[in-house]
Amino acid sequence: MAVRDTPYPDGTPCWVDLMVPDPRMAMDFYGALFGWDFADQGDAAGNYLLCSVDGRVVAGMGGSSPDREAPSVWTTYLATSDVDATAARITEAGGRLLMAPMDVMAEGRMVMASDPTGAVFGLWQAGNTVGVQLTDMPSALVWNECMTRDFEAAKEFYRRVFGYTVQDMEDEEFDYATLLVGDRIVGGVGGLPSEVPADVPPHWMSYFGVTDTDATVARAIALGGTVVSPPTDSPYGRMAAIADNQGVALSVITVAAEPEEQRAGSPF
Repeated sequence: MAVRDTPYPDGTPCWVDLMVPDPRMAMDFYGALFGWDFADQGDAAGNYLLCSVDGRVVAGMGGSSPDREAPSVWTTYLATSDVDATAARITEAGGRLLMAPMDVMAEGRMVMASDPTGAVFGLWQAGNTVGVQLTDMPSALVWNECMTRDFEAAKEFYRRVFGYTVQDMEDEEFDYATLLVGDRIVGGVGGLPSEVPADVPPHWMSYFGVTDTDATVARAIALGGTVVSPPTDSPYGRMAAIADNQGVALSVITVAAEPEEQRAGSPF
């Protein structure tokens, strides 16, 4: 488990949120699946919801506009200490800004962008909100990765924009690289396998921790979700990809549950 109350280092995935047509449906699904609590931030914030575990924020959720053309997704936000400067590097490296830098009240400053391969992500500059407060435990964010159809272009883009050290994994079956900030692995970039349907766009995928992947998948189905990729073992834990009751994809992976006294430990 990791608890955080200070800004994340630049380039680190620091926030995830979900914008869907029916937030009430999303609350019913994720509340039952992960045991999340929800706090409505009021009319001034568009009734944006903060999702929490044990009183610590793990994600955000809101309603999407009826005329929104983009599909609903879990969006990964990468930390930056200067949104405007990072936004300039995005365009210089061949990416595209989907919205200009904007302040989110006193909570922070953000941008939405896409990389040259089409994967959409956000930038977050911490204000009152530093990002997710809890990671690497059941019901919280564990991992974020960009899956793309142009592996080399994506690696070069993120290296140029965020200064990552990019380390390729040696595997003949798939293309994958880890992204490091300093000596710490913070995320990954992978090539979409050839068997993935052409209508699946490049995207950032969010992984949430669970204590039992198979049981979580069964519970997701009972709640109106579907299976995208069935449970499978990996060197990092048993994992699966599912879609929620509004068709939004996410991944789950088994992580160790920690005793309550450890989970209430001091922030790092």
